[in-house]
Amino acid sequence: MAWGAAERVNRRLVVAFLEPGTDLAGTCDGLGTAADGTLALMLCRDGDDFKRYGCSRLPGDDAGAFGKSFVSEQLIGNGVDGFTDRPLEALKVAVVNYDLLVKTGQVPDGARTVSPSLPRYLVAAAAVTAVVLGAAALYLAGRRAARTTLARRERRDAAADAHAGLAAATAVLAQQIIDLDTRYARESRSEKSGFARGYRRLVADYTALLPALGADHPDVPALTGRVEEMLRRSRKLATAPRR
Repeated sequence: MAWGAAERVNRRLVVAFLEPGTDLAGTCDGLGTAADGTLALMLCRDGDDFKRYGCSRLPGDDAGAFGKSFVSEQLIGNGVDGFTDRPLEALKVAVVNYDLLVKTGQVPDGARTVSPSLPRYLVAAAAVTAVVLGAAALYLAGRRAARTTLARRERRDAAADAHAGLAAATAVLAQQIIDLDTRYARESRSEKSGFARGYRRLVADYTALLPALGADHPDVPALTGRVEEMLRRSRKLATAPRR
């Protein structure tokens, strides 16, 4: 590993940041039993983006559940490319993706406590040391300045979390629309079909949403609300009876 981060994440999720050029599929195959019971995401930088490879070791992901595990492996890395210089934010996106997969029933709910290996502990210890030294410097500079800096950092972190959540939710919505389009192409497109009407409205609303998502200063809370509402509609369409 070129660099990494160690945190206690109460999810069945493993995210590894590897050196550029790493054989991600081979790394995944080499995990052995270490990642049993988890959904793993291998990442390495490739220019301005990440090369990514997902591998599911979750319970029930055997040959009979290939389709479900394939979807999980493809979606877990959605949205991380915007954070190649911020691995912690990329990790947050993967966590949001995981939670959305739980909500849609693609992966089982439940927690798994992960104990990092010694190198990760050392990285974590270095990070803690840096935080302590930074806090001491702020204290010496004055409590008022420290409070101001902390508040600004919290606002910045909250904004980054909100952007990451919106990116992940939008990626899941796009994938759901792709899945619904397959059914739409196979079924009757009669105006009387409730599924067809609902699908066309969903696509129209998603298309209208795209310019706002690409704005320089998007209204993230409002856009997140719209995306979540469209996600609810897409899930309802996915479970609608077939004609």
